[in-house]
Amino acid sequence: MTAIDNINLVSLLDTLLSLATAFILGGLIGLERQYRQRTAGLRTNVLVAVGAAVFVDMANRLSGHEGAVHVVAYVVSGIGFLGAGVIMREEGNVRGLNTAATLWGSAAVGAAAGADLILEAALATVFVLAANTLLRPVVNAINRKPLDVGSVEVTNTVYLIAERAHQKMVMAQLEEELERCSYPTRDLGVHAFGQDEVEIEATLAATSVDGDDLDALVKRLSTLPAVKQAFWSPSTTE
Repeated sequence: MTAIDNINLVSLLDTLLSLATAFILGGLIGLERQYRQRTAGLRTNVLVAVGAAVFVDMANRLSGHEGAVHVVAYVVSGIGFLGAGVIMREEGNVRGLNTAATLWGSAAVGAAAGADLILEAALATVFVLAANTLLRPVVNAINRKPLDVGSVEVTNTVYLIAERAHQKMVMAQLEEELERCSYPTRDLGVHAFGQDEVEIEATLAATSVDGDDLDALVKRLSTLPAVKQAFWSPSTTE
């Protein structure tokens, strides 16, 4: 009978408002991530926001504000495990940090909604979206500028394994693609790779790059008939 005793229409309406807020605001964050085809898209961000809201709202109802504060602390630590699952390391390149941080932001929005801080949740959503949209052109502009660093230098290199007979054509296509993506080459070298193939190395002038741009670039180059393999890799020298 405890379940029946716990039915409170006013509290239920409050919970509905909290979950609806978390659903809508988490959806706004997720839409931006889905549009950019990130690992954690619309559904993931909505579920994270709603889940955080459910836990905080439940603690707020059962234990009051003090219990809700404890649950928020657990949400903050627990979301770290979910974020770690979307972080990957591929050929020395760490991917997914921004996705993990966005999930953390969605959890914060949901927790605020669950604590009945509706306006605060909306404000947090605005800042999360601003970080993922308004700051993107700034980051891209900085990434494309060569850095004058004396002690540590990051070198990004695009590698192509191609047929020796079509070496010039592949090199021309590589330079054209890099120029189109605003990544001028600092050095372009060719090495023998077996009897009928060569390895083309294009070292970029920029010391910081957008991994998604280069992933798309090598994917396009790998579709050329004369290209057997295409990939890119960063390296750090001191």
